[in-house]
Amino acid sequence: MRLLEIDQIKSLVDKLVISEEPASAYIYNLKSLRNHVQTIKESLPTYCSLYYAVKANPDQKILNTLATLIDGFDTASEGEVRKVKNLGKPVVLGAPAKKDKEISLLVDGTILYMNIESERDLHRINRLAEKAKKVVQVFIRVNVQHNVKESSHKMAGVATQFGIEESNIPYLLKNLVQFPYIEVKGFHFHAMSNNLNAKEHVDFIKTCLRRTLEWKQSYALNVEIVNAGGGIGINYENPAAQFDWNYFSEELRELAPLFAEHKLKMFLELGRYLTGRMGYYVSEVVDLKQNYGEWFAIIRGGSHHLRLPAAWKISHPFTIYSIKKWRDSPLPRPQIRGEDVTIAGELCTPNDILVRKQPVKSLKVGDLVIFSMAGAYAWTISHHDFLSHPHPQFYYIE
Repeated sequence: MRLLEIDQIKSLVDKLVISEEPASAYIYNLKSLRNHVQTIKESLPTYCSLYYAVKANPDQKILNTLATLIDGFDTASEGEVRKVKNLGKPVVLGAPAKKDKEISLLVDGTILYMNIESERDLHRINRLAEKAKKVVQVFIRVNVQHNVKESSHKMAGVATQFGIEESNIPYLLKNLVQFPYIEVKGFHFHAMSNNLNAKEHVDFIKTCLRRTLEWKQSYALNVEIVNAGGGIGINYENPAAQFDWNYFSEELRELAPLFAEHKLKMFLELGRYLTGRMGYYVSEVVDLKQNYGEWFAIIRGGSHHLRLPAAWKISHPFTIYSIKKWRDSPLPRPQIRGEDVTIAGELCTPNDILVRKQPVKSLKVGDLVIFSMAGAYAWTISHHDFLSHPHPQFYYIE
């Protein structure tokens, strides 16, 4: 972690150690978030609209902060829609297994667009729209053949539960006449998660544009939007090697004449790339011991607070924040120097590992472990209530 980052959160961290109980907290840097998103927004060509994927982190203060900077919100449930519907920005909803309540949000105008994930979606949406005598606007989600090979999770070019196989799109478009209360306004191509290769992402977007133009022209569609989804990632295992945003945005500007010629806009629905590096998970070391030659630091918290490293089987990036004053003095205070350590949580499972066999210069009981890059797919994807431990505290740098 950079010294600047430590300085920004130091005052909050110092508050944690005066508590009578071992520290466990999330810190969200809203100031850095504003600067980061503003830089991204300014770098995009005018045909691009920046949407935030709420699933990445639905913290209300984060959503309120983003609402002043972005063009809209990408949601995946009625609950997420409730969090953002009064923030004054357009809302889109895309998810499999839609509830009638969620479809009704499209019909009553609460959301602007909804993704079509299957032919059955068309039938269900058309039925509810017909009852209201209202034409609604949708995107067709395409499981395009183009595959971004270096992404961590692939959702296109392979068999998944998402979208409609590319080869079946012509059949669907030929039969749109069956659905008079549905207007197709674009195609949705979200195809990956945590891609770090900017060139591959540009190539993917070019494929999305080509397919959209082919279908728009072949079927005389009033399509206006290429929804490229999200999937731009952050590098947890090598934080110095991040997605090349400058290259990516420059290449997008090169595509501007083509988008203008065909009167198309593009949606980018970014989540992790916007908030991932703006959050920190801080947890106190409560025990330090050696088993069969391996050192273990046990923290107040664990994968029930920060599930991502256990789910992805990676060592999460971290920094040790040394604490001189110790609440358990004069009891012995275990300490290691120049050793590899595995950082484990407080759960009664061997899977509760956040860091495995990583070197530390010095570590002692009572020190704080600061996990960076904990601003997305962190707290809200974790199994909070397993073993009924207390939840962490939440702090914000405004």
